[in-house]
Amino acid sequence: MAITINDLFTPQAIAENWTEVHSNAIPYLGSGLFPARKKMGLDLAWIKGYKGLPVSLKPSAFDAKPTFRDRIGVTKVETEMAFFREAMTLSEKDEQDIMRIQDTNSPYAQDILNRIFDDANTLVDGANVVPERMIMQLLSPADGNVGINITANNVPYVYGYDTPDHKFQTNNFLSLAADSANKWSATATADPLTDFRTAMDKVEEATGTRPSVAIVSRKTFNYLLANAKIKSAILAQNATANIFMTDGILKAFLQAQLGLDVIIYTKKYKDESGTAHQFYPDDMCTLIPDGALGSTRYGTTPEERSGMGNGSRISIVNTGIAVLTYTTPTPPINTITSVSEIVLPSFERMDEVYVMKVA
Repeated sequence: MAITINDLFTPQAIAENWTEVHSNAIPYLGSGLFPARKKMGLDLAWIKGYKGLPVSLKPSAFDAKPTFRDRIGVTKVETEMAFFREAMTLSEKDEQDIMRIQDTNSPYAQDILNRIFDDANTLVDGANVVPERMIMQLLSPADGNVGINITANNVPYVYGYDTPDHKFQTNNFLSLAADSANKWSATATADPLTDFRTAMDKVEEATGTRPSVAIVSRKTFNYLLANAKIKSAILAQNATANIFMTDGILKAFLQAQLGLDVIIYTKKYKDESGTAHQFYPDDMCTLIPDGALGSTRYGTTPEERSGMGNGSRISIVNTGIAVLTYTTPTPPINTITSVSEIVLPSFERMDEVYVMKVA
């Protein structure tokens, strides 16, 4: 009996292949800070209080407007979540190529399968980029206005996570960019240790939780390595007349002096135009507490709902990414693989985070 593409290239096979390929991969930082959770439906019911005050989650381009329900001073906001979908096509030629697998002596069989699965894995990888981009936008607002600005299926989405009177921007954000003496790129005069301590004290006083982790890019970390006041403080603890600053020395010093661990986050992605970007931008520093900061909420995609009656044609990867395959009924006969997700982070511990624009 001939082996068809439907026998080999199933959603389950794609899911298993992706899981195996990525089993030893270093996960995105955001996936640990905002663990994935599944929610049935297309809307996100999101409850968040900044110091006990209600926060709105606002889409900019939706048919349906948010519905507000007031209960005991807490606003529950329901709004549509962003929907993302991409697909790839296996042509009739691909179908003919894969039929070579019937010949077990074919040297091309594994190469053909690997190429096809690599294409599918690329779609799933692209789906995983989306929540990481969202999370890093939440953690690094250049103007202190916490939110998400992203395009899905040619629809722009803008979500505002701060209060209407900008409590986070007022209380949990500092910009040094216009301060020629104190911005961190002014390594001879800037005082990052005081900036760290002041921000950590402020969060602890307001919430009772002290930030213990700093997220920076490599460029921003290099400001700290070159900082004159940090070098002087480290030299004061050493008998030598000079010291060669390394990542390890600086990280150990910040942990000993401030109880602060530093994460240098350098992972990148390519946007819709193919341009590479850092997930976490240069010239920013985000102070966070231990543990999860929120969760990444996945909704039920149309593919998942329509495929629930036919489990052999759909699989779920990484909590909420739906992988669907189907064959077109009329010539040319093509096999379509569709990867979709409905996703949005929720940021329950936003008021325990402090963001600095340092240069």
